[in-house]
Amino acid sequence: MNRRSYWPVNQALSTLKTTATITLPAPPPVSLGGWLTFAMAAAAGVAIANVYYSQPMLGMIERDLPGTAAGMIPTATQLGYAAGLLLLVPLGDLVERRRLIVLQFLMLTVALVACAVAPSAGLVVVASLLLGVSATVAQQIVPFAVHLAAPDRRGAAVGSVMSGMLTGILLSRALAGFVATHAGWREMFWLSVPMTLAAGVLMGLRLPRSQPQTRIGYPALMRSLLHLWREFPGLRLAAITQASLFAAFTVFWTILALHLEEPRLSLGADVAGLFGIIGAIGILVAPVAGRIADSSGPHRVIALGTGLTLVSWLLFSLWTSVFGLVVGVIVLDFGIQGALVSNQHLVYALRPEARSRLNTLFVGAMYLGGSFGSAAAALAWKTGGWTFVSVLGVALAAAAAILQAASLRRSP
Repeated sequence: MNRRSYWPVNQALSTLKTTATITLPAPPPVSLGGWLTFAMAAAAGVAIANVYYSQPMLGMIERDLPGTAAGMIPTATQLGYAAGLLLLVPLGDLVERRRLIVLQFLMLTVALVACAVAPSAGLVVVASLLLGVSATVAQQIVPFAVHLAAPDRRGAAVGSVMSGMLTGILLSRALAGFVATHAGWREMFWLSVPMTLAAGVLMGLRLPRSQPQTRIGYPALMRSLLHLWREFPGLRLAAITQASLFAAFTVFWTILALHLEEPRLSLGADVAGLFGIIGAIGILVAPVAGRIADSSGPHRVIALGTGLTLVSWLLFSLWTSVFGLVVGVIVLDFGIQGALVSNQHLVYALRPEARSRLNTLFVGAMYLGGSFGSAAAALAWKTGGWTFVSVLGVALAAAAAILQAASLRRSP
């Protein structure tokens, strides 16, 4: 037998080495009831809120702990969150999920205590880095909810947990600003300690044990991220689409307060905060989008979401009154949240035993898009004001819409 006859075997062995994945039989399904769904949504909201507490309190922290290090606190939190997405979230495919979630909540509690007692800005920065890393427990909860849900209810499960996360993000800045103003910034971290600890205890008591379906080493787990990215075109399409949409989303929220302060509008930061309350309407979209994705498939909902995001930016650029901004932000939140939940529904279905790693790739790409949008928005604002910002938002939303339109044309 010549060397060429061994080629199929060699190719199979090479593929096995590349993926380094052993898939185990799935454990018996556990029903995801309404109470457990609510508990997971609430815990995810409590976890993700911690990432945003420092932003409205930054001025107070800088006055209390003078020095250049204090300005790095929000950045350190975001960098920690990015590191946690890459290094911790994939572990959900490798270790027992309930234990991992409880441990991360305990880490988050410790980080909050460290922030509350830190005597210097530098130590708050270090504690904020740990806070960001451990707050990615929210991204452990989302794929676990999908894992527990029945196949025809997975979209609804994603939508419900995402509603909890959106609520946490929405209320975090308002709560931190209120508590810091009336009690102090350290008290906000102290207030979050029992909330976070309670969320961890709740997850420990209510979550069922999980049986990891993949048995590989951690280095192989990390290498498999690249393999998954290459293997699934649907993952790449969903990640790039959501990255473009999230970039368009952050463009608006990065510049909104500056735009409202322009002489033509002459509105302050308090009005900018009210726009966040208006954004609460987006919370209602997530469960609805999930149910539609369960019944009709996610592709058309994603295409609709990209279209609505484009429409919102056309409204921002053409309807320049405050009322136009209000209508536009409602349409923007509808589009972003509908597409997000439906894209997650699609991504989690690609390989059930790799949902945590798929979540890492999808959410990581989305946050990279958001970072790009924030930086590009600042440059556009300095260069050409709201006109250039609107052009940037339209371009990002149009890119996502074109990707989805092309995908729908290719699909049978």
